[in-house]
Amino acid sequence: MDEDTRREIILDHYNNPIHKKVPNNKEEYEFVNTNNSSCIDNLDIYIKIKDNIIKDIYFDGEACAISTSSCSIMIHNLIGKTIKEAKEYINNFQNMLDELPYNEEVLNEALAYNNIYKQNNRKHCAYLPYEGILKILNNYQS
Repeated sequence: MDEDTRREIILDHYNNPIHKKVPNNKEEYEFVNTNNSSCIDNLDIYIKIKDNIIKDIYFDGEACAISTSSCSIMIHNLIGKTIKEAKEYINNFQNMLDELPYNEEVLNEALAYNNIYKQNNRKHCAYLPYEGILKILNNYQS
């Protein structure tokens, strides 16, 4: 993916994030707050899981362009997936950030972050929403 496409994807998901609001029926959702103590990133994430399938995800809060766009792309890629598929996606995303082998086909638009390792402080911004979702998924399975 070239730099212009990467920038366009990130800015589009920052300016027009998917599901950035508190759900009307938030009591039907699992909730987690995830934040970065070294910057403004502070996201509330709501996820609805039924029969081991992610039915819906919303988020709200204040965050930088990287965290906001990463959360939006994550939501787009996780809705409709099973817990196992979601964890596979998250594992591939983390591997990409850590410069380990990963499956490009699984990540779709999240490939926009494949060079983020060059700015180590931004890796945490990109992974922040994934940390929150992973907490919920791990709690759901236990």
